[in-house]
Amino acid sequence: MEAFLTSTAIVALAEIGDKTQLLAIVLATRFKRPWPVIGGIFAATIANHFLAALVGSQAAAFLDSLWFRYAIAASFIAMAAWTLVPDKFDDVQEKPAKFGAFVTTLIAFFLVEMGDKTQIATVALGARFHDVVPVTMGTTIGMMIANVPAVFLGNELIKRVPLHVVRIAAALLFLVIGLWLLAQTAGIIG
Repeated sequence: MEAFLTSTAIVALAEIGDKTQLLAIVLATRFKRPWPVIGGIFAATIANHFLAALVGSQAAAFLDSLWFRYAIAASFIAMAAWTLVPDKFDDVQEKPAKFGAFVTTLIAFFLVEMGDKTQIATVALGARFHDVVPVTMGTTIGMMIANVPAVFLGNELIKRVPLHVVRIAAALLFLVIGLWLLAQTAGIIG
């Protein structure tokens, strides 16, 4: 349950103001059909985050050593810094849609999520918890918590949510987890 809840909270916070959330708004505005867009986000996230959690879990099992645990802790601390860097709406490129709302969203979301901070966080969470399914479920729910309101509320959400406060909260969460893992690896805490 810890893997699921931690994954949900981390990704829900990290996704606020992220490129993929901005993409969700663009797609919802373009297609004016929220349910296929939400379905595409859901399917793309499950596929992307399952693979990311699997990579993290397998890497942790393969590289289970003291230095690897330090690297995981450092990755959470690095995520704290990265979370403070805001994504820009201009980073999301609008291309003409050849397919419907679902397929366009599925492909675009999967590709934009590659190398994104939430995907890298999912790799780190997979490595931390060694449990692919709860991590994937948690990160997917976290993405949906952040993106479903964005699809329905679009630009109004961006105007009303103080993104800098959410970014700081997410960064602090990553930092606390990173420092906790560092202290645990060093034997300072049990």
